[in-house]
This record gives sequence, C-alpha cells and structure tokens, in this order.
Amino acid sequence: MCFFLYIASPLTLSEIRSMLPAGLTADLTATEVRATLQRLHPPARTVAQLLVGSCSCDLMRPRLPDSIQDERELRARYQRAKLPRAEIIKELERHRRGPPRREEPPGGWATALTAFAVEHARNAGPTLYMLHFGPHDIEARGPVPAPTIRTISDVRQHSRPWLPEGQPVVVR
Repeated sequence: MCFFLYIASPLTLSEIRSMLPAGLTADLTATEVRATLQRLHPPARTVAQLLVGSCSCDLMRPRLPDSIQDERELRARYQRAKLPRAEIIKELERHRRGPPRREEPPGGWATALTAFAVEHARNAGPTLYMLHFGPHDIEARGPVPAPTIRTISDVRQHSRPWLPEGQPVVVR
C-alpha cells in the first residue's frame, strides 16, 4: 500500500499525458475506481492514476536517500493496518520500484503537481482528484465522501491544503 493519486478529467488519457511534467505518468484505473469517481464527477471522461514510478508517494513527499528512513511512515501504516509481514515486504518492494533517481522538477514533485492541476483546470475545466493510501479499493473504508471544491487560486496560493488524503477534491 502506497499513496495513489487519481484524476477524473473531461480530457482523454492522451490529452492528460500530453500535459504531464516529465517523469509523471498516467495510467487508466480499475473499473470499480472509474465508476466511483465518475459518479462523484459526471463530466469525467477519463479516470487515471498519476504516478511517479509504480505509486504516487513521490507526489506527496520527497524520497529520502536512506531507504529505511524513507519507508518508516509506510512501515508504520502497514503495521497499524495489521498487514502480515509477507504483505508488508511485497508492498515495500512496489514502493521501491519507484523511478530511478531522476532529477526532480524544479521545486519538487508537489510543486509540479500543483502546476499541473492549475493548468489542467484552466484548459479542461473542473477536474476531480483523490489521494488514496492503500490498495486500489477506494471504498474499502466506507463510502467515498462528496467532493470539496478548490479554485485555481486556492491551489496556486496554497491557502489551505488542496489535496487531503481520502477526500475527493474538484479543482475549478
């Protein structure tokens, strides 16, 4: 279980990909995730995951050079979730399959994500984002709450955290 960032956009997958900063990829989601997020945001034509490597963890915080320190938060969350040791190892291996040590965009991945969200909203219109920690079943902890609204200005100015975990957010 890592962080995964979903986008429900009125654009096609190729249009989303064309707007992404180098090193960030978009892949289509599972049918269940797509159905859930399209119910929350009906104008969405495409529902995808935004990834750096095999997860979205890099979008939330920079990776630390020491893998033990870098994985400390993940290990603690896995243990609180009472995952068996074999499952924890499997999940950490996926996280480690992140990108080869690429140069981060200026200001880091979080800044690049913010710039993408602002530009995407300006060009495509209202777009839903959802940050989720865990397996791809976003409804495993119960129904997904109704989206909150953030304006481009909110996102650009960091006037409040624009992407809270587990809360769908529509940027318009």
